[in-house]
Amino acid sequence: MMTAPLKGIRVIDWTQVQSGPSCTQMLAWLGADVIKIERKGLGDPTRTELLDYPDMDSLYYLQLNCNKRSIELDMKTTEGKEILTRLLETADIFVENLHPGAVDKLGFSWEEVHKINPRVIYGTIKGFNDDSPLASVKAFEPVAQCAGGAAATTGWYKGEYDIPTQSGAALGDSNTGMHLLIGLLAALLQREKTGEGCFVQQSMQDAVINLCRVKLRDQLILEHTGVLKHMPQYPDGTFTDTVPRGGNVEGGQVLGWCYRCKGWEKDPSAFVYIVLQNEMKPFAAAAKAIGKPEWIDDPKFNTPDAREKVKEEIYAAVEAYTITREKMHIVEELGKLGVPCGPVLSMKEIAEDESLRKCGTIVEVDQPGRGKFLTIGCPPKFSNYIPEVKPAPALGEHTDEVLKEIGYTPEEIVSLRQKHVVCK
Repeated sequence: MMTAPLKGIRVIDWTQVQSGPSCTQMLAWLGADVIKIERKGLGDPTRTELLDYPDMDSLYYLQLNCNKRSIELDMKTTEGKEILTRLLETADIFVENLHPGAVDKLGFSWEEVHKINPRVIYGTIKGFNDDSPLASVKAFEPVAQCAGGAAATTGWYKGEYDIPTQSGAALGDSNTGMHLLIGLLAALLQREKTGEGCFVQQSMQDAVINLCRVKLRDQLILEHTGVLKHMPQYPDGTFTDTVPRGGNVEGGQVLGWCYRCKGWEKDPSAFVYIVLQNEMKPFAAAAKAIGKPEWIDDPKFNTPDAREKVKEEIYAAVEAYTITREKMHIVEELGKLGVPCGPVLSMKEIAEDESLRKCGTIVEVDQPGRGKFLTIGCPPKFSNYIPEVKPAPALGEHTDEVLKEIGYTPEEIVSLRQKHVVCK
């Protein structure tokens, strides 16, 4: 029997763009009834961003709002505020990520919502914590990556491209949503003990910093020793007083790098990542595989400390092996020997990977009015529950349905429409 973990939990989702919707979509996939509040006549801004078809909701919106219900609401009206109040009286979780102070000005601060329903868990996403000098600043994805230590430590480490670089992964947005998700799920368990909801705040800066934990480790090592032996600047380069960018280093004290493979001249993803472990047994296996068995007994190569001093020579030797072989062949060959390695997969390769479709990581959704599109499914896999990824709602699609559920009569709903409180 499949029982959704969050069956019976109602979420009022006053979020937009990516950080909040990524969190609430996960709640919906886990079985919660997620009601998305959208601006009357406009909706979530992502509905019209990066359009691939005119007059259709964008993929940006669709991929972040599956399994939700949408209510179109003018929150500047007295009646709109009354509707949200009634929704909160029935809710378990309220999530918002509007710009700093916006929700408070409309009368739905944590303090006010707690009065409306003491059991509601109030989740909020902001760019920075309240105590930050940047607390009032609006934060987008790159802003969070830059302020959270990611951009300063990501990218190439020499030449004209030695500049702060943001990750292709949504460290500022979706990562923040997942951090808030953890807090909300913990708060649900806490409520079982206390009977009362709590306020859960997640800043985008904090979420990024949490993923840069090892960079703080590096900062402390640098301050204590003056060098970072695992970084490409060692042994011949120079260090300043802050953690430098490291290109494709593995990040721990093992030698990891990204190598060109056969066909790299035309295929920008014809690369493979290979890690040479510190322990002699796996190092010896890798050395034999790439045609360098002499490294096993050579003191220039046969200890981790020695290898740190000849990184560039090792990288060149490994690439001499990889550049004549297909990336998947390399992974198969080295994988059998226990060598940590993996192909660089393009988004096209990922989208077409049948194994990812089979396990539900890549999902095809049939969206009314558009047809089928691909999205990312629920990352955790449960032994007794498989989330069904459903279409994202049209703007205001469930307005009447939701209003009826919270006690509005058909006549009152007509009146709300005529007053333009709900729907355009």
